[in-house]
Formats: sequence, structure tokens, C-alpha cells
Amino acid sequence: MISIAFTGGGTGGHIYPGLAVAAALKELLPCRIFWVGSAAGMDRSIVEGAGFEFFGVPSGKLRRYFSLKNISDILKINAGFWAARRILKKERPALLFSKGGFVSVPPCAAAASLGIPVFTHESDYSPGLATRINARFARRIFTAYEDTASFFAPAFRERVVAAGNPVRSGFRNADAAMGRAFLGVGPEKRILLVLGGSQGAREINELVRECLPTLTKYYTVVHQTGPNQGWDVPASERYRPYTYIREEMPQVLAAAELVLGRSGAGTVWEAAVAGKPMALIPLRGSGTRGDQVENARVFEKAGAAVVIGGAGDLQETASALAGAVANLAENGEIRNTMAASAARMGNRDGAALIAREILLAVTGEI
Repeated sequence: MISIAFTGGGTGGHIYPGLAVAAALKELLPCRIFWVGSAAGMDRSIVEGAGFEFFGVPSGKLRRYFSLKNISDILKINAGFWAARRILKKERPALLFSKGGFVSVPPCAAAASLGIPVFTHESDYSPGLATRINARFARRIFTAYEDTASFFAPAFRERVVAAGNPVRSGFRNADAAMGRAFLGVGPEKRILLVLGGSQGAREINELVRECLPTLTKYYTVVHQTGPNQGWDVPASERYRPYTYIREEMPQVLAAAELVLGRSGAGTVWEAAVAGKPMALIPLRGSGTRGDQVENARVFEKAGAAVVIGGAGDLQETASALAGAVANLAENGEIRNTMAASAARMGNRDGAALIAREILLAVTGEI
């Protein structure tokens, strides 16, 4: 049986799209799929929870700024390369697919050293450092957006294929009634879904605290707070906090009228596939390369989202957020137009497209 290796991780935003591709590939080709990811963190539990084999390797973070941790992380990256190389040499996959993140660089380099074809995917509008490195090894570079090709050197652009962002099939056929049943919210109540990513977001949480009276005036607020945020706002009939929503997320998203959250690739593309209007508060500042701002502006330009935040303080941002949510809640025509724009963005099935390309590669047709 043909074996296909997958790599990527560090956050759910790198793992879940890869799992979407893996599931789509299994429908096309009887094959063994295994994942090479970080020996630490959430990678193993998510991958094994989806039913795939997992091999852990050391991983070090790639930074664009000076840090003493860069020294120890270089050693981890080197160890990760040799560990990944041993795994790939033993397991002999026909191809390695990378979903990115700093975890993916050593396995991609190891695969290239063994002559194993490498395909990689970038979820954000502009490629991150890991993708820029992996592109050197890759025969195919999949992107979420057409314009992303312009960020690569001319020599790499002929390898770029715009595929959209892979989203798990459950988001395409989710049942809103099941989401409401999980939440215990009747069909007569409108739902605002608040997301800060799989780990939550402190800024989003504090804005919810400030705006909650306005938000609950219009909606039952379903809030994914994150597991490590020490959230202390109690649940009520109109406010439902959850540390993390996993298997039920597609159904909960289907039940929502409006999505409020960060603009990580996973959030915006899952909401787009579900055809939901979005109010986005991108992560900004020195701790980010600006990818969320870029993602948010793409969806805003497409008419699928409103973008909130900037140089203002918490109170100013909270006021802007409350006004934006109130405006959307009171204007069904605007929401419907935004929902249609979101659905157009999410119409391309990236998981299926990438799976077909992998199939053609391993069967010798490309």
C-alpha cells in the first residue's frame, strides 16, 4: 500500500487543514497516511484523535528577531531534521505534504534529502518564513489566494497553485439544528459566535467583557474563551462561555448568525465555507508578522467582513466593536450580502483540489 507523509503543526490552524487534505485523499486513494509533527504540544492528540499515525520529532521555533532561544532552537531544528530523516527513510512515503508552521521545516528538508517529493500549502495571504523555506524543497506550492504567488521569487512561481484553504468536510455539510441542540439554544434565538483561535485570545475576551451588554441585547453569545485564559465571566441564558469547542464546532458555526473573532486563516476560511458574515479583530503589533491584518483586509475587500481595531485603546476598540455588531444585527440586508460574499470565498474546495494533485503525483501522472 502506498504511504503518504504529512507534516505541520504548532497550532490547530496548521493541523486541521492538513487533516482535511488527508481525509479527502483517503476518499480518492487507498493509502496509509502518517504524520510527522512536534513531539511536544497539541499535535499528537489532534492527529491521533483523527485516526492517523503520528511520529513526534524535536522542533524549534523560527524567529525573525534576535532571541537567546534561537541558539537552543537551532539545535532542536537540527535534531528534528535527523529524526525526521530516520522516520522517512524507514517508512518510505511516496510523497510528503506540508501544512506549514515551524514544525514542518525539518521534515521537508529531510524528505528532499531522500528524494521524496514535497508539496506544501500556505494558508495566509503572504507566506510565512516556514513556507518560504519549504518552497525551496517543494514541487508544488499551494496557496489560499491567487495574489500570494507574487510574494515568491520568479523561479518558484510556476510551482504555485491557488487552491483556497483546506477546510474539513464537516463544515460544508454541518447541521445548524445539531449546533443549537448542543448549545441548548432554541431556533428563535440569534447566535453570535466569538472565536479567538484554539488557544483563545486575551484581547477578544476583554472586549467581550466590555461589550457584553450590547452583544447580549441582540444575541445569545457563544464564546470560545481558550483553555488558559482564566476566564471569570459566569454563564447565563444569553452568554455561553466554552473553554474549547472541538467536534461540535462545524454545527455551532452553522447555527451562528454572525462570527466575531481573530482573522487567522482557520477562522476566516471556516466561516467562509459556512457562509457567515464576520466581524474581525486581527492580531497586530510586534508579536506578529501582520498575517492576520492581511487576511482580514482580503475578506473585508471581498465584502465578507468588517474589520475592527487599530491604534485605539481597549475602550475605543470596544466602542467600535459594539457599534459594528449593533449595525450588523439591525441590518439583515447587509448581513445577507456579507454572507453571500463569504460563501463565494469559501466555495473552492481546497482539500479536494490538493488531494487530487497528490493522487496524480503518486500515481505518476504529473
